[in-house]
Amino acid sequence: MILCCGEALVDMIPEPTVGGREGFVPHPGGAVFNTAIALGRLGVKTGMFTGLSTDMFGQQLKTALEASHVDTSRVVTSDRPTTLAFVHLAGGQASYSFFDENSAGRMLTPDVLPALPDEVSALFFGGISLASEPAADAYAAFLARGRGGRAVMLDPNIRPGFIRDVARYRARLDGMIRLADIVKVSDEDLNWIVPEPQSVREKVDAILAKGPSLVVLTRGGDGATGFLAGGGTVYAPAIRVRVVDTVGAGDTFNAGLLARLSELGLLRNADLKTLHPASLEQALAHGARVAAFTVSRSGANPPWAEELVPNPGTGEPGG
Repeated sequence: MILCCGEALVDMIPEPTVGGREGFVPHPGGAVFNTAIALGRLGVKTGMFTGLSTDMFGQQLKTALEASHVDTSRVVTSDRPTTLAFVHLAGGQASYSFFDENSAGRMLTPDVLPALPDEVSALFFGGISLASEPAADAYAAFLARGRGGRAVMLDPNIRPGFIRDVARYRARLDGMIRLADIVKVSDEDLNWIVPEPQSVREKVDAILAKGPSLVVLTRGGDGATGFLAGGGTVYAPAIRVRVVDTVGAGDTFNAGLLARLSELGLLRNADLKTLHPASLEQALAHGARVAAFTVSRSGANPPWAEELVPNPGTGEPGG
């Protein structure tokens, strides 16, 4: 099982009302939630560790997880409110305004960390949950305690507006990077983590030097590049589709990458250390394909496995 550890929240998506004015419609979301949903839909055994509210939005999130076959037995519930993220769309690109104070997800503490049975073979961390305290400290402690021989993927998805103490955040993130096997970053993430005026390769090498076996750099429509600790570099182009919006694109890419590595039997700490470029190419391409489905429709709506199966005689994806 891949256990996704991090935020689950409600995206308030702008939509026109009957009266013509723009309103907001609640949709389950959150970076880590989206990755868990996508993994579950791809047929990968998946669970989620997060804090959920008992309010109507929290119930909506739990129902959505279970509908996509995500195990919720490690979800921690409370009567605190659900985090809300109001989405602003401009040219298909999304920006967010978060309402997160005292929320069920943010107030997760180290004393409620769940046990990790042997069936949990990989851990995924990321999103705003790595910046919002006290939950951020709980997730860092969970990684340190549960790492063992499990494969770990980290997608910091850095949002500077969430970081109240830059020095504390940098120290926490640095510690988690040192325990990760795969680190996925955008251009913006990479430049924030390594702010020195260096080349992309030098910045990636600085992250690899901390211990990860693989750094994946995503550039939206310009594709993704995987950098192996052994020196290999693999590029996978983005798949060209009509973009409706980019909500959840990176999160779905993460799921596709993890799903293919799992299918290949390579989502293990030892195997990632010796990952062959050809296997990485397969994983990156699958991530790009899965993400292409998500950006072609509104909201974070990852594809089901059957949608990826080519139609007989056409070679075109189903669904």
